[in-house]
Amino acid sequence: MESHLRSILKGITWRIGGTTVTIAVAWLITGSINIAAKIGLLETVLKISVFYIHERLWNRINIGKEKRPEYQI
Repeated sequence: MESHLRSILKGITWRIGGTTVTIAVAWLITGSINIAAKIGLLETVLKISVFYIHERLWNRINIGKEKRPEYQI
């Protein structure tokens, strides 16, 4: 099971790449780096939140999880 911190860090690192792409596309479409940065910032905040919720929900689902042994030698 992943910790809350790990889920947050995964979300942040994933969004850095995604936000870079979003800003680049928005800049190409709008021609304004200012508007593109605002779109990228809003998109980042929303998607990190959604990703975190998604991860925490999936941690409650047992599909595909292997049970840990009760003991290990």
